[in-house]
Amino acid sequence: MIEAITSPILIWFIIGLALILAEFAVPGIILIFFGIGAWVVSAMCAVIDASLNTQLFVFLISSVLSLALLRTWVKKTFVGNAMDGESSFNSDELVGQKAVTVHEIKPGFTGKVEFRGTRWNAVADELIEESQPVEIVRQENITLVVKPIKNADQ
Repeated sequence: MIEAITSPILIWFIIGLALILAEFAVPGIILIFFGIGAWVVSAMCAVIDASLNTQLFVFLISSVLSLALLRTWVKKTFVGNAMDGESSFNSDELVGQKAVTVHEIKPGFTGKVEFRGTRWNAVADELIEESQPVEIVRQENITLVVKPIKNADQ
């Protein structure tokens, strides 16, 4: 039983798992690659009987290689690609755009509108029924202030 607990396969697997889980708590997308390196060593130990020096060498090389080759792709895939660290979203572009109410908006209460395929919280000074077109007046944090679009024939 004690031999199974001290098995290099299990030790490297647990180290890899701990590093990958720690990635969720630490920003930067780096620890996951060291976790992958630990899993590579765990797999290697399952196939061959390697010395500790060989295990550490393989861990270091596989971790650094995975970091160098995959970090940019992983970061772009899971974090996004903002230019110069700033968001390319400009809330002033929303003003004057059209949206459609998804849930009724009552004065003093928050409703929902759909804009560009995304549902937003919305408020208005007057009652706006569901499925009615609205115009975006401004954005306040994550809430849109809207007004109903009046038809010319009304």
